[in-house]
Amino acid sequence: MANKILLGITHGDINGISYEVIIKTFIDSRMLDMCTPVIYGSPKVAAYHRKALNIDNFSFNNIRSVTDFNPKRVNIIDCIGDDVRVELGKSTEEAGKASFKVLEMAVNDMLEKKFFALVTAPIDKDNIQSDKFNFPGHTEYLQQKFNVDDVLMLMISDKLRIGVVTGHVPVKDIPAYITEENILKKLDILNQSMLTDFGIRKPKIAVLGLNPHAGDNGVIGNEEKEIIIPALEKARENNIVALGPYPADGFFGSRHYEKFDAILAMYHDQGLAPFKAISFNKGVNYTAGLPIIRTSPVHGTAFDIAGENIANPNSFKEAIYLACDIYKNKVSHKQLNKDSLQKHTVEGSKNNGNGIS
Repeated sequence: MANKILLGITHGDINGISYEVIIKTFIDSRMLDMCTPVIYGSPKVAAYHRKALNIDNFSFNNIRSVTDFNPKRVNIIDCIGDDVRVELGKSTEEAGKASFKVLEMAVNDMLEKKFFALVTAPIDKDNIQSDKFNFPGHTEYLQQKFNVDDVLMLMISDKLRIGVVTGHVPVKDIPAYITEENILKKLDILNQSMLTDFGIRKPKIAVLGLNPHAGDNGVIGNEEKEIIIPALEKARENNIVALGPYPADGFFGSRHYEKFDAILAMYHDQGLAPFKAISFNKGVNYTAGLPIIRTSPVHGTAFDIAGENIANPNSFKEAIYLACDIYKNKVSHKQLNKDSLQKHTVEGSKNNGNGIS
């Protein structure tokens, strides 16, 4: 029990497939061997989905607060009350309010350090918008709530890891965000994440170009020569092994990504389109750079198949696995640094005792 991780889970959009993938994940009791899940959601909505899916051999443990969790059960906190209506497959204002309410409660508990790992089920980025949530997605909201300078959207699977310089940004605005400063910030977060979150001692990072053929030496754009290459040179001066820029099409087409620990793409679809083509059912979205752990499945609300009992839970399961793995890696990294510091302190004391300063 001491090795189990207390894991917060937000239920996302109540009219999508979130409860289906949550139930399909935890109906396997072995999942409780690695974590204690606490769903921030609604017992009423959960019961509705369970009935719609015709699942009888599964139940949630209703609790009032995250501190009341039962380590042997799948716990659920009622965050929105009974006055809520489920309309499967529809994007509604009520569902958006419910999405935000559970997210807000979970994040507030994290800010109070009641737990440190969060898995967010998919939201509808349109219906959740309000005066309290004016963000293009979870990533930007969490960045503001935890008051960090920058974060990195990082897509993870067993085949590749891809971060992006620009996330939820309109395509017409992308060039304005491709600066040396931004590339260096993302490379620093990516490199640090490989070290602390994934236990890779000397990560090797591939960086993609912005333009077709990575600019062809300035024939199809100058961003590579004037911005990306100078950024990579500065990164290497900071002991970050960053190579490129590589033309995106050839890089993925030749499976060159298999030679690297991580990849930094310039914009959302440049990184996520090949990632989802390669790893859609097992991919995970991880927000690197936060003081807490946050993962999410790579799929969306999937309104078109909500309630049909055909949603694939694998990406959600992988989000659970990854959150647990990163937690353990962070603990191990912290312990290694502590042991290293103690070793140097002891050695320094011995040297000083021998008259060596």
